Amino acid sequence: MKKLVIIGLSGALAMGGLMASAATYAHGRFYGGVVIGGPVWVPPPVYYPPPVYIERAPPVYVEQPRQDYWYYCPESKTYYPYVQSCPSPWMKVVPNMPGAPGTAPQ
Repeated sequence: MKKLVIIGLSGALAMGGLMASAATYAHGRFYGGVVIGGPVWVPPPVYYPPPVYIERAPPVYVEQPRQDYWYYCPESKTYYPYVQSCPSPWMKVVPNMPGAPGTAPQ
């Protein structure tokens, strides 16, 4: 029975407080109040899509065969461009020093 009286009394006080605050607010004199157990708003979780990773195969390097040749003239026993013309056909010679461009083969 005591619980019912306490619940009723607190309900009547709450209603009286609401009426009093509504009346003072209507007359322009609202000074604030205390709210116990008001609504709590929690924002929804933000969704981030998973990161996209692209795996690329490493580049494949194919070594091309050497296309540089020296041209040898058997009559003058010299190489082009040291001699500009040769009476016989030029002989195509692969250089024997692969790392040294511009050097004549031995």
